[in-house]
Amino acid sequence: MKKAKKISQPEEEVVAGRDVLPDPVYHSKLVSKLINYVMRKGKKQLAQKIVWRAFEIIKEKENKNPLEIFYQAVAQASPQYEIRVMRVGGASYQVPKECPIARQRMYAMKWMVEGARKIKGKPMFEKLAQEILETAKGKGFAVKKKEEVEKIALANQAFAYLLKSS
Repeated sequence: MKKAKKISQPEEEVVAGRDVLPDPVYHSKLVSKLINYVMRKGKKQLAQKIVWRAFEIIKEKENKNPLEIFYQAVAQASPQYEIRVMRVGGASYQVPKECPIARQRMYAMKWMVEGARKIKGKPMFEKLAQEILETAKGKGFAVKKKEEVEKIALANQAFAYLLKSS
């Protein structure tokens, strides 16, 4: 395979934790994270093949660099807020909280993989390619999930004061 041209990744937020190595084909840490989310039972090579074949399908369908489309899909599916459940005085409240950049990307990729797994009757690489393309266009499971979470956050913003008191 030809070496992919260098595309600027979305800026990384520095967080304490284990750093992943960049993907050997696309030289992107975000793609490497996606591979880890696709991986099941430690079968990393199988997960790599699935992601790389999905990117090849995206390249064929769109005639664009699949990394650009993938970054666009991650940006589309990244939630601004997340919901934290807090117990106060015996009652549970869904409290909206601003979502850090690293966690936004985590949710976006997990939702894309989850959406791909829910599609039946196709090989995983086709389902993943379909989900990434739909998410990049503002449709797909991941975007619906993001809108659902942000809708709940908006409805419960009255409880945001609970975060400041704890």
